[in-house]
Amino acid sequence: MTGVYVHIPYCVKKCAYCDFCSVPRDLTAEQYPDALCREIELSRDRLPYEGPVPSVFFGGGTPTVLPADDLVRILDTVRRTYEVRSDAEITVECNPGTAAYADFVKLRAAGVNRLSLGLQSANDRLLQVVGRIHTYDQFLAAYRAARDAGFENINVDLMHGLPGQTQEDYLDTLQKVCDLGPEHISAYALILEEGTPLFRQVRAGETKLPDEDAVADMEDAGMAFLKQQGYRRYEVSNFAKPGYECRHNLIYWDDIPYLGFGAAAHSSAQGQGEWLRWSNTESIPEYLRKLRRGKLPTAETLHIDRREEMFEVIMLGLRKVKGISRQAFLDRFGTPMEKAFPDAWLNVQSNGWWADDYARYALTEPGMDHLNTALCYFR
Repeated sequence: MTGVYVHIPYCVKKCAYCDFCSVPRDLTAEQYPDALCREIELSRDRLPYEGPVPSVFFGGGTPTVLPADDLVRILDTVRRTYEVRSDAEITVECNPGTAAYADFVKLRAAGVNRLSLGLQSANDRLLQVVGRIHTYDQFLAAYRAARDAGFENINVDLMHGLPGQTQEDYLDTLQKVCDLGPEHISAYALILEEGTPLFRQVRAGETKLPDEDAVADMEDAGMAFLKQQGYRRYEVSNFAKPGYECRHNLIYWDDIPYLGFGAAAHSSAQGQGEWLRWSNTESIPEYLRKLRRGKLPTAETLHIDRREEMFEVIMLGLRKVKGISRQAFLDRFGTPMEKAFPDAWLNVQSNGWWADDYARYALTEPGMDHLNTALCYFR
């Protein structure tokens, strides 16, 4: 099976912490849906593909800055071109300041069955500090409109470690969100990315972030609270009610093939006996030009050797609480992890980070807290 990702690189305004490929909407946005549909159609006979498709994910940027009719047309093109399962998870990311009830109705009628709403915080002051275009009240209106339109699977994105944020702020946001009862919550720690406005502000001393201990305390308190509220942690930063784990993200973490369409989109699949990873050009004008000439907008293709492929399976799979199936690893590579990486295996074991599960390679809770250190052993 192969997942499908569709990148919409437009926003109303770029957030202060964002380093994704996104730009304020401009005139190229009118040409972009046609180009995307053309790329999807061209790809069918030119890219590795193993059907069927269990998940289609529209990410960005902010997909809902485009008219809902354009998103529906792109989704229809995916369905015409690829074998999309009848029960596929189809997700659209949405900024609460860019969508209304009528848009949600159109998306739901077209088969979109999951929304991901980017709240980040229920504190309007914090939202303003990081450059979000919406308020908490606008988020509430969007959430209720989505429910009224028939969405029964909603994710809410949250962040901790924001400038001036306290543990009380974060827990207040979690309480307000949990009271609404979304099926899924993504709770990420802010990562200060070089080149972003927030990075420059922090470097210049204009903005101060909570220290590492305060961020860790927020994270621990948040995980405990979400557990009390019935949300199960299934990945480093993702929590779900039973049965609502994000299928699309699990495709990434299980290292299953996926095709990415749109400017800067990435893909990963098996091709002619080796694992391949490739990416599209980040330049939107170049993306449009190539597709007008009937060319795929691929910018770079990487050939992944067996050792690197094993590492990627470990790096992605250990993010999950349930880890990696021992049998699946053996079937894929013909050797168990402890023989492929004996020193790394012993180092993780000496720290007491392997969970006591003979069917899976999984980390304990302390091991999850030290995931980056654990992964360094495999390098």
